[in-house]
Amino acid sequence: MKIVLVAAVVTLGAVTPASADPYGVAVLQALDKVTARVTTLDAPLGETVKYNTLEIIARACDKKPPEETPESTAFLDIWEARPGEPMQGVFRGWMFASSPAISAMEHPVYDVWVVDCKKPITSESKEPDVPSAN
Repeated sequence: MKIVLVAAVVTLGAVTPASADPYGVAVLQALDKVTARVTTLDAPLGETVKYNTLEIIARACDKKPPEETPESTAFLDIWEARPGEPMQGVFRGWMFASSPAISAMEHPVYDVWVVDCKKPITSESKEPDVPSAN
């Protein structure tokens, strides 16, 4: 019985899921806890997106292919810029669409979470380099 169980574990461990594909825009939702208003934000990679006093930069957004378990993840830098005060880092790290509580932003007034990724990033040429016959 133990030998069969070990063989099954080894066999399952050899299966490697498809990796997530990179995307160019992180789709986020932000909640203002005071007004209870939810806003959807498109955050292109590397660009600053403002939401009230927050400034958000998406550094990466990855999404698993449709045949895998659905998951979108984004690496975000979030700062708070209050007038007359220096900017303060609020969050830096990966957020997961399927489990927002795993890596959540801690803020008394706002919540931000990842919903999806869009605009796939593709390489210009997927063909292998082949030397010319000249």
